[in-house]
Amino acid sequence: MALNRIALYYAFAPLQDPEAVRLWQRALCEKLGLRGRILVSRHGLNGTVGGPLDAVKQYVKTTREHPAFRDMDVKYSEGGAEDFPRLSVKARDEIVSFGAPDELRVDESGVVGGGTHLTPQQVHELVEEKKADGKDVVFFDGRNAFEAQIGRFKGAVVPDVSTTHDFIAELESGKYDHLKDQAVVTYCTGGIRCEVLSALMVNRGFKDVYQIEGGIVRYGEAFGDSGLWEGSLYVFDRRMSMDFTEDAAVIGRCAECEAPTSLLRNCSDPGCRTLQPFCESHEDRSAAEPCEVCRERRAA
Repeated sequence: MALNRIALYYAFAPLQDPEAVRLWQRALCEKLGLRGRILVSRHGLNGTVGGPLDAVKQYVKTTREHPAFRDMDVKYSEGGAEDFPRLSVKARDEIVSFGAPDELRVDESGVVGGGTHLTPQQVHELVEEKKADGKDVVFFDGRNAFEAQIGRFKGAVVPDVSTTHDFIAELESGKYDHLKDQAVVTYCTGGIRCEVLSALMVNRGFKDVYQIEGGIVRYGEAFGDSGLWEGSLYVFDRRMSMDFTEDAAVIGRCAECEAPTSLLRNCSDPGCRTLQPFCESHEDRSAAEPCEVCRERRAA
């Protein structure tokens, strides 16, 4: 049986012709029989592709031959082409949609003015260092709030956002001004959202900002479920979530009965992007009835 894998990757680098890169990436994936989602912009490349392991490795090798992508960050996980409905390769203003394409600065080394990169081991060192000084490290979730329902860093701040476009208004709301002089570690699935988020935070007066290099995925590879992470990781493909070990805590609570669960399900309204946790006994409810957000909107 052929071995399959999913690759999650990104590279921030100035691109003069994103459309040419888009066409090249589509042709490469089609040739190798890969499926997934790829975004290209003048800031770089962001994607997730799945397929036979040899094909995925060839894709990564060939993409890294492009001078802008030679240092492309790549994480592998279980899965394959069947976890994606199709191949989608698009050119956009941003490879992560924060709604701030003109604020983000990128050079050949990556994002300019973002947070300090920490390896998973350095995250623990920072926590111990601050603790010795009688201070705390604040973990700041850089994902959509629903993702944190099934997994997050212990004690993390989870901003009330449903899309990355909501982050700028959230940061400028004043809710987090008390954190501007504290050590703040941003985190997200694979690290890319925090590349942008940490720069936006620095631009808004946060003085001691960090980001986990490789995101939750790289942290989970290093510490599994024995570190500061708890629960399951939401992923943007048909798997919906993944665990690092069999010992993963179940921290989600069913929207219907409050039973522990790590299952997230889409709202019945095809135009709604809300996901809610449901246990196995009630997961069919999400397909039958609209979510609370939709019900409130219709009642307004």
